[in-house]
Parts: sequence; C-alpha cells; structure tokens
Amino acid sequence: MLETFRVLVLNADYRPLSYFPLSLWSWQEAIKATFMNRVVIVAEYEIFVHSPSCKIPLPSVIALKNYVPLRRNPAFSRFNVFLRDKFLCQYCGDRYPLEELTFDHVLPKSLGGNTNWKNVVTACSKCNLEKGNCFSGENGHFPKNVPRVPTTHELHEAGKYFPPPFLHQSWRDYLYWNS
Repeated sequence: MLETFRVLVLNADYRPLSYFPLSLWSWQEAIKATFMNRVVIVAEYEIFVHSPSCKIPLPSVIALKNYVPLRRNPAFSRFNVFLRDKFLCQYCGDRYPLEELTFDHVLPKSLGGNTNWKNVVTACSKCNLEKGNCFSGENGHFPKNVPRVPTTHELHEAGKYFPPPFLHQSWRDYLYWNS
C-alpha cells in the first residue's frame, strides 16, 4: 500500500524540478534524503512509517536544500520532441496521445537528413505515411512550425499543459497547470 505514495520534489526555490514528467520520488527516497539532510519536508501525508525506534510522518512534498540549475540545452529525445510540439502533429495540427505519435524527418534520412532538433517534428502515423520518403512540401506536407532547438524553460512551460492523472491535494500550491 505504501508504494502508491509518491513525493513531489521541488527545487531549492520551491518550484518543481520538472512538470512533465512530474518530479516525483518514492517515499523511501524521500525518507532517505530527509535523514541525509538533503531536503526539507514541506508537506506530509496523514500517514506514518515506523522503525523499531521512531514514528516518521510520510512526506508528500519536499524541497531540495541545494539548487539544481536547469540545463540550458535539453537532451534530444523522442519524448522531448513531442513535448516541444505539444503533442500536436505538425502536419495536420491534431493532438494525439503519446502512443499514437511518431517523429518525422523533415529532410528524410535517405536524402541526407539528420536526427536532430532542427530536422525532426512530431507527426501522427497517417501524416507520416502520407509524407513518406519525401522532403517536406514535395507532396503538400509542410510542418506547421519550423523545427528548432527548444530551451529547457520552454519544455518546462510546455509540460504545464499536460497534468498527470493524479495530483495530491498537498501538491497543488506548488504546481501551476494551465488547463
């Protein structure tokens, strides 16, 4: 039962380390970090864990004592491309669930295109198949937005549009969802 209790992790400035995926730790990691004096407990669940010698309230929100700066250049990954493009197919403009998305090379790899921020866009399977192995625009498929390298801040802000299915009440004061 305790495995279902997750702990929201805030940076030293009391902002989440990330929104999507939400920065969560297991309750065990949070207790360990508390005892190692690496975090401050901000809020607690109304449940306790017990050791042979003490009773410990289970943290629900913790803040790091040392600030962790955000990386200036986010890692290129399939998920980060989808997040940059806000889960919208860059050809038809429709939003899809993660499992229905692919990424498309604007200049196909077979024509010398690279797999990087400036040549990859989010696409639904239908549009990706229709575009095929053509250069974007050759067969009428133009991306809605020019692919580019996002900042970590932009990805962090984009994540605010996609709240997870579960948010504990004690987390709400530290999260700012735009939906």
